[in-house]
Amino acid sequence: MADIRAFRAHRYDLGQVGALSDVVCPPYDVIGAPLQQELYDRSPFNVIRLELNKPQDGDKETSNRYTRAAGFLRDWLARDVIKQDTARGFYVYHQEYDVEGRRHLRKGFFARVRLEPFGSGKIFPHEETMSGPKEDRLKLLRATAMNLSPVFSLYPDEAGEVQRMLDSAVGRSLPLEATDHHGVVSRLWPVTDQQVTSAVTGMMGPKPIFIADGHHRYETALNYLQEQREVNSDSPANFILMNLVGMNDPGLLILPTHRLVSGLPGITADRLAVILEKHFQLERIGDGAREAWDRIQMDGTQSALGFGTVADGAWQIGRLRDSAMMEQLAKDHSADWRDLAVSILHVLVLNKLIAAGLDAKPVCRYVHLLKEVQEAGSSRQCDLAVLVPPATMPHVERIAGNLEKMPPKSTYFYPKLLSGLVFNSLKSS
Repeated sequence: MADIRAFRAHRYDLGQVGALSDVVCPPYDVIGAPLQQELYDRSPFNVIRLELNKPQDGDKETSNRYTRAAGFLRDWLARDVIKQDTARGFYVYHQEYDVEGRRHLRKGFFARVRLEPFGSGKIFPHEETMSGPKEDRLKLLRATAMNLSPVFSLYPDEAGEVQRMLDSAVGRSLPLEATDHHGVVSRLWPVTDQQVTSAVTGMMGPKPIFIADGHHRYETALNYLQEQREVNSDSPANFILMNLVGMNDPGLLILPTHRLVSGLPGITADRLAVILEKHFQLERIGDGAREAWDRIQMDGTQSALGFGTVADGAWQIGRLRDSAMMEQLAKDHSADWRDLAVSILHVLVLNKLIAAGLDAKPVCRYVHLLKEVQEAGSSRQCDLAVLVPPATMPHVERIAGNLEKMPPKSTYFYPKLLSGLVFNSLKSS
């Protein structure tokens, strides 16, 4: 059973720091240098100083951005800038956001969840991880002993009973509110009613949990736990901060991750058609990327890709004729994995057909919005743009549940969770 618990979060004292919007930040892995500086300038208490402290000249093993982050945290705790709540609870978290002109509302809640090695229980990953980010996050965790940002996870709840119970407990009470640099509005409510928290804990126990975002943070927490000595089973180090969202939540959105491909100079629609026509049914599109994307969405499958050749400004839809070649090229993977659009694109189109047909090594850049694809084409930032349908929640559930990892850049859960709304101490319960 998944062990999900109410906890006493550490939170900012808004009486000291001012507006919550001024002290929160996105996850570390989506913060570039300009945004990092903007967040530094926004408030001397912005969580960026913990989450992604700036390196400085003269940094060394005993004095560096991790020790500085720990120093800020100690100071803020000592001054009650960040204080621990007195009652255990879950923390309801709503995010309201726009994508492609449509308004969405995603609902979830923060909880403390017991760590377990992948494959040993009810928690499943769906992405591969890299050693560099895990080393970085482990140094920060050692220095601060605090989960500064949550892991984003999903759970099955077709009827939405868990979130409905939590939202009912919130009632009409006013939330804490923050707006990020993308205009996403985050709202937070503590729920400390013991009957509610006990009921939610019981309802969540039998459910599997699928990590959507934050795989590096989760594996880092496992590594940190292994380093601890004489840790009993109820020690806070056995747990990690998670935001949990129901898989059937109407506001849960997986954005597509389109590819902007370079390294194919001068490629035209006719040349591409010669390369693809044996394995794909091709259809020329007259009205550009917008029509191509509309056709892909109407198709509703993973077998349709949109190809835009920048040299001639042409677009075409390619539909995979059959799965035989994918079965041959990716025989070590499941049928679900082979059927993913990103698998078809990378394994068959880019790494096999285009690489051989043009004697080239395609290089990809990744974007999520149609307007980004259109802008890249008009400004000739790539040689080939590929529109890719997003993976769905059933894909994530089946592939992760089979203990298989999805290809890189298969999913992009938007919006990102804010850091700085709640913190989870690995020392105090």
